[in-house]
Amino acid sequence: MNKLQQFVTYVFNDIPPIYLIVGSTVVFIVMGTLAFIVRSKASARPISPKRIILPPMFMSTGALMFLFVEFRVPFTQVLEASLVGLLFSLLLIRTTNFEQIEEKLYVKKSKVFLFILFALLVIRMIAKLILSSSIDVGELAGMFWILAFAMIVPWRIGMLVKYYGMVKNP
Repeated sequence: MNKLQQFVTYVFNDIPPIYLIVGSTVVFIVMGTLAFIVRSKASARPISPKRIILPPMFMSTGALMFLFVEFRVPFTQVLEASLVGLLFSLLLIRTTNFEQIEEKLYVKKSKVFLFILFALLVIRMIAKLILSSSIDVGELAGMFWILAFAMIVPWRIGMLVKYYGMVKNP
């Protein structure tokens, strides 16, 4: 175990789990609020392949958490989180549409999308509170990252397919 891993292990062992749960919930609520704000403003700017592809690429850096033992997830839980993420992505793919305005494509504003995003945030928070009693907090964080990544990648691929479909056949 290298020095960084020892430090992270030391820090996590000294913080009571309830503080980790409450702290991560507060951070989660703040990030969810920021997601709502960013998403509502995103529809005001034209969409491009770059704007579709970059979010999953940026999110992929989160996989570095798995370098630390505290965040590693058993294979069965990787499959479960991935399947749930794929199911959620189907909703997002279905509700994300484009509209052409003055020869530029924009993401259509959708109240359904914001409702789905809010519902996903609430489901995640409830699941975290329930599962945190039986699954270690770090492992749970790894599972939710896998779920989110398994949701965003197919969704963005679906957006890219729709985008190029609209570009070819306006």
